[in-house]
Amino acid sequence: MTPEKILGQHRQPALSIEREELRGISRTVAEIEWLLLILVLLYLTFGGAPAASEPAISSALFFFAAFVMSFRYTNFYRAETRLKIGIETVAMLVFITWVLWFTGRIASPLLNTYLLVVITSALTLGKTVTMVETAAIAACYLALGEPWTPGALPTLAEAGSLAAGFAPVLLVAYVTTMFSADIRYGLNKAKLLSETDELTGLYNMRGFAIVADRSFGQALRYERPATVLMIDSDNLKSVNDTLGHEAGNELLRQLARCIQGELRYTDVSARYGGDEFIVLLPETPLKGALDVAERIRRTVAGTPLELSGRRMESTVSIGVAGFPADGRNLDTIVAQADRAMYQAKQKGKNSIFAATPPA
Repeated sequence: MTPEKILGQHRQPALSIEREELRGISRTVAEIEWLLLILVLLYLTFGGAPAASEPAISSALFFFAAFVMSFRYTNFYRAETRLKIGIETVAMLVFITWVLWFTGRIASPLLNTYLLVVITSALTLGKTVTMVETAAIAACYLALGEPWTPGALPTLAEAGSLAAGFAPVLLVAYVTTMFSADIRYGLNKAKLLSETDELTGLYNMRGFAIVADRSFGQALRYERPATVLMIDSDNLKSVNDTLGHEAGNELLRQLARCIQGELRYTDVSARYGGDEFIVLLPETPLKGALDVAERIRRTVAGTPLELSGRRMESTVSIGVAGFPADGRNLDTIVAQADRAMYQAKQKGKNSIFAATPPA
């Protein structure tokens, strides 16, 4: 498989994963909004609301339904974002408070619909936003409660009643936020594992595609140099044949450590597959990349594999290609570096070859 196909294969899922997550969250929020509309409509239909309040509640139903329709079905926001979901939770909060005002205020049987706002926020927007919205609900509770005499403190019974009414909201906010944090931690852990090569601890090609695309995009936007190194072990097959596959795995781990030890924290390294590694060096012209490649070559050559009392020499062949001399997109530059690496092998291995010779 060509380098262009390998990068493209791993890039597309990486770019769409967050989009798909937001689409799923957005569909859930839509269902919660329609559930809220149905609950209020049923309450109004079966005569739960006072006759004098029906026009106000009907108006609120109309405007909230129009809001949901405009957000969901008229492409008011073309892309799903967390900001959009945040706006929708605020609209839900305003709608619920308006309905409660005309259906018994703090004594309304619809009071617990505030829980829908808390659950939506906790599952989609994180701890901080949920705390802010919970505080806003607390303020609404106070506004919906019995008015107090100006300058007078509420009685113990009044304060206890408000606290008892608000306690379920606070409890649901806490529990749902904790569950959401645990789920998000697990997803992030799984995502990290899916982007990391288990054997070497470096990025796999999926992880490399995500990070390198972002880094190379900066180079392209600002016309800054960037270079790719393709690194291939010269003797993995002989180690596997002589000492076994576990020794070969140890050789790959050792190569990963040697490569990583010569890089900056801004450089991106990954296991390309088999016995090949790839490195992206941002802000690095060809001369600087050749210096890095030479340091890696010397370090590997000077670090023989020692296993079970046996000592085996290890070397690598390295191909170098860079932006803008060898191409203006990452796939092309990787392909050029890959070809240069094979030319380095043809030179006799343990060597470096640049796709475009330095001036």
